[in-house]
Amino acid sequence: MSSEAKTFHDLHQGSDLLILPNAWDPGSARLFEDVGAKAIATTSAGVAWALAYQDGDKLPIDKLAAVVAGISDAIKVPLSVDFEGGYTHDPKKIGEMLKPILGAGAVGINIEDGEGAPELLARKIEQARKTAQAAGVELFINARTDVYLNEIGTPESRVQETISRATSYREAGANGIFVPGLFEAAAMKSIALEVQIPLNVMAWPDLPSAEALANLGVRRLSAGGSILQVIWNQAAKLAKQFLQTGDARSVAGEALGYSKLQDLFIR
Repeated sequence: MSSEAKTFHDLHQGSDLLILPNAWDPGSARLFEDVGAKAIATTSAGVAWALAYQDGDKLPIDKLAAVVAGISDAIKVPLSVDFEGGYTHDPKKIGEMLKPILGAGAVGINIEDGEGAPELLARKIEQARKTAQAAGVELFINARTDVYLNEIGTPESRVQETISRATSYREAGANGIFVPGLFEAAAMKSIALEVQIPLNVMAWPDLPSAEALANLGVRRLSAGGSILQVIWNQAAKLAKQFLQTGDARSVAGEALGYSKLQDLFIR
């Protein structure tokens, strides 16, 4: 196992909560590393939007691989890539899609079921595991299930449905389970106790505190696309105001200093 892969696997062990402010390009990844991120994970939405594509398996795999390579070159901490649904509906083609991402330096991926059948994701995970092993990468596969995000079934059935899917994904080769939209403490505790692999949740307005999450058995907390969405909202406001007024003071604001940014990217 490479040192980066070992470090990333180790970050999911013990009782500490791994917090990941998801990046979307090499610059944001380097910035997040500089402010203390122990690993970098990408946001598929952020990467896609930054390249003017829609989220949802729309981004060409060569463009994603180029971003991954740029991030890998810019940071020293482990890198996990949001691989969406694998950019294909055919499990047999997962290896073809994954190889460039592994070659670009990823030691972890997220791969999701979305609106698809859990059996389909299990088969994709199996292929991803085989591809990674053949490439000599001890890949951390974080299986995302959208049971809560897509409100599948009834509120009462979602805990068991999530556990059932997580069990299937673990048996297929997943190392972790990611459940965006999950924020209720009792449900988290039940899922964490049953799934036997690290539980990952996403930043959500009603989410318990980081300390409470750790006590509930959650091992990883992701920002998702939220940081980029806040930044883009602010950028749109600044640009609109500047266009309307031409007032230079409107774009000065709380700017991060030029020298600080220059120093951040010394090579």
